[in-house]
Amino acid sequence: MIHQYKLGGFNIVLDVCSGAVHLVDDIAYDIIELFEKETKESIINKICAKYFKTSQDEIIECYDQINELKNGGNLFAPDTFEPMAGVLKEKTAGVVKALCLHVAHTCNLNCEYCFASQGKYNGERAVMSFETGKRALDFLIENSGTRKNLEVDFFGGEPLMNWDVVKKLVEYARSIEKKHNKNFRFTLTTNGMLIDDEVIEFSNKEMSNVVLSLDGRKEIHDAYRVDYNGKGSWDKIVPKFKEFVKKRGNKDYYIRGTFTHANPDFLEDIKVMLDLGFTELSMEPVVCAPGEKQELTKDDMPIVFEQYEKLASLMLERKKEGRPFTFYHYMIDLKGGPCIYKRISGCGSGTEYMAVTPWGDLYPCHQFVGDEKYKLGDIFSGVTNKDVQNEFLSCNVYERQECKDCWARLYCSGGCAANAYHSTGNIKGVYKYGCELFKKRMECAIMLAAANELDEEE
Repeated sequence: MIHQYKLGGFNIVLDVCSGAVHLVDDIAYDIIELFEKETKESIINKICAKYFKTSQDEIIECYDQINELKNGGNLFAPDTFEPMAGVLKEKTAGVVKALCLHVAHTCNLNCEYCFASQGKYNGERAVMSFETGKRALDFLIENSGTRKNLEVDFFGGEPLMNWDVVKKLVEYARSIEKKHNKNFRFTLTTNGMLIDDEVIEFSNKEMSNVVLSLDGRKEIHDAYRVDYNGKGSWDKIVPKFKEFVKKRGNKDYYIRGTFTHANPDFLEDIKVMLDLGFTELSMEPVVCAPGEKQELTKDDMPIVFEQYEKLASLMLERKKEGRPFTFYHYMIDLKGGPCIYKRISGCGSGTEYMAVTPWGDLYPCHQFVGDEKYKLGDIFSGVTNKDVQNEFLSCNVYERQECKDCWARLYCSGGCAANAYHSTGNIKGVYKYGCELFKKRMECAIMLAAANELDEEE
């Protein structure tokens, strides 16, 4: 299976199952399009008629080169991966590598599009005790098998509203990791309202990554990210984020924004982030219930597609100018990247990765928290709802019928189970709007990576 498209001045041919990306001229592009549909003679005749200024010998030579690529497994490679579907999850069943600790089911902002109901997750406001968090870390170690690197995300709500517990949990983890031959890597996600010098200093020492929530333009950000008095937070958090990033040095961070129906032209928000001096960026499409005013519509789709293309062009321009920046969804490695088992099996939610509520309940990920039928168990008794976990164990790209003929399936691994569930009622369903956005992002990411490879070779 191949996928052909034109973008950024390139003719791009992706061989889906080998992962090979080819940048070709017009003649090769047209031959490849016909290659498995018509005979060699028919193709040569059609191409000769279209490119009459090119000799027949040159066209035949191009055809033969394409045939060599096919014989070498770099074009029209067969899909031999289906028998592997589920193998990785079966091998790692019962091994947990990451927890999302909901240290605060409360928030000091009242964001209109908040999927977590302003941090409450449709339940009671609460904060995690140190004892519960400590038990969660012990649970992670006990269930991590021989895996050394363990991931813990401090999440909310707003985790800085329970900052003392966050610090104590990090200190506890550091005190036991060597004993158990583990290495904890922490991430903090924050809206920034409570950032101070102590938060910056501690986070820059202990957090492998920090995620800072900013929606870009002041008027866009302040329309949604407001406090309980309805006041926007842009003026308060931006200086704090700038100081945070300045002192962070070379350690990982990213500015995470959300775009909605109010700003499908999200590139304008990215430009604001760049002007503020931020270079590690992400803009995510809103996750909300159907019919809400912030929901992205079909009319927004062409605008969003154009934004993704313009974003890729801007990244190329700025790299040539010596002012590069990173966009989370365009981070792709054409030479390596995830192994095929990971590409097939997906993110590991409900199996390798789980969310922990302030009370110690386990859910497949943060987007399922509060939905009782997806409660897996708790950190005290472990996973007791084996039926739900088995459902996630069997969740892979080949379980989704709509994915079998999709060129992007080995990049998205079948997509997000939570998004599928919220849009179709089934974790093995397909969130079609999200699929279209993902495929556009992948086209742009592949073009960008290929263009950068060419620059490096020259």
